[in-house]
Amino acid sequence: MRPDTRSHNTPAGPANHEVEKLNRGFTLRSAFSLAFADVSPIVALYAIFTLGLFTAGPRFFWAFPIVLIGQLAVAAVFGELSSRWPYAGSVYQWARHVRGTTAGWTAAWAYMWGLTIALSTLAYAAAGFLLEVLGVEERSRWTTTLVAIAIIAIGTATNMIGRRVLKVMVIASITCEILGSVGLGIVLLIFYRENPFSALLHGLPDSGGWMSGPMLLAIAYAGWAFVGFESAGSIAEEVEDPARNVPKAIVGSLFGVGLIVMFSSAALILAIPDLDKVLTEQTGDPVAGTLTAHLGSGIAKPLLIMFVIGFISSFLAVQAAVSRCIWGAARDRGLPASKLFSKLAGPERMPINAIGLTAAVAIALVLLAGSNFYNILVNFTVIGFYIAFGIPVLGAAWARLTGRWTPGVFTLGRWGAPVTYFAAVWIVAQTINVVWPRVQPGQPWYINWSMVITTVVLGAIGAVIYVSLRGRIAEPVADRLRLEEQAGL
Repeated sequence: MRPDTRSHNTPAGPANHEVEKLNRGFTLRSAFSLAFADVSPIVALYAIFTLGLFTAGPRFFWAFPIVLIGQLAVAAVFGELSSRWPYAGSVYQWARHVRGTTAGWTAAWAYMWGLTIALSTLAYAAAGFLLEVLGVEERSRWTTTLVAIAIIAIGTATNMIGRRVLKVMVIASITCEILGSVGLGIVLLIFYRENPFSALLHGLPDSGGWMSGPMLLAIAYAGWAFVGFESAGSIAEEVEDPARNVPKAIVGSLFGVGLIVMFSSAALILAIPDLDKVLTEQTGDPVAGTLTAHLGSGIAKPLLIMFVIGFISSFLAVQAAVSRCIWGAARDRGLPASKLFSKLAGPERMPINAIGLTAAVAIALVLLAGSNFYNILVNFTVIGFYIAFGIPVLGAAWARLTGRWTPGVFTLGRWGAPVTYFAAVWIVAQTINVVWPRVQPGQPWYINWSMVITTVVLGAIGAVIYVSLRGRIAEPVADRLRLEEQAGL
């Protein structure tokens, strides 16, 4: 039996059987590359390595496999959902078709904000690394901001030009990432290992047991690292044979990045000179310090270039994903100015206006970088992902519990139900772990509660917008396509 797509707060909406479609242009390799770049082993590891190491000690390494197992279960569920509903917008489409319009719109709202805020942080970080590469010593906030805006503009132009340029840039960048991450890890393990493998089992003196507060916090940090694999589902309509290829790209990209991140993190931990001193002082950058100690100061610039490549490639992939979610929601008349943002233009029929909107918001956010408001808003990047992930996963679990699940071409078979239920438990537990307000020394209370604050505020704004729009939202795209096919018979 097909899941009921209209019984959960799904208004009928105006009849319109003509469904705008995106052109095909991505292969399995392209979809895999985009999702791989979105997760990005460089961004996934180096953005949280120091936080994890200083929180739980070398034992924080095990946060990666723990989170990877949970997220692979989520990715497997997404694989089944994307095979069933391979439409632009990933979590939005999956949540809407499996649980109804309200659920789908909520997932889209969290996803759009989470990813658009991430665009600003990726551009700002890339700008900082790029200025270091160029040897700019006096880096004011406005210098970094202007470079970040230039990165946003160039990345946006790349996404607007078409799929060919995007594919070339993403594949080239992930090639550099893989060679850099894996190659560096091999060199450190073979030639510069300073600590025994048993060091990976040691925590800080006051870090408690394996599931104590510090380790749970390390798991929360690692949870930020393994997101973005769903982006292959955002471009599903543009992928050849999406019912088969998109699930492979979703699961394969996460698994590949996960293995690289675990290998690289272990290699770095085992190569840290005077590990006890580093853990006691907890100052500086242990990644840069370790690489400089072993490979000399000359490694600094190639490392920074690798960071720039990683963050920019992740920017391109994130923008491609969020723009398709915006376009998919606008096609369903689910956003203000839907007619504008659902337009396609250019020889490859790209969602130009939706891409432009993400750039405009990202630039506005970059201009706020460094302010308390921006610091509060940035933390929604993490929780936005988990809210958007949780809604379709819980919807899939409910569909199975109520006997309304019908698999697509990609299916987990007998493992489908237990994997889905495990993914649902995991996503709820990890969401609570991520959002839990922890006291950070030297930080005001509103930073500790930032995820709760942003969720409540953006949720309230979203509720007002949704109530004003829900009466004119069109039927789910699967229903409209079916009616279109019937009309053509």
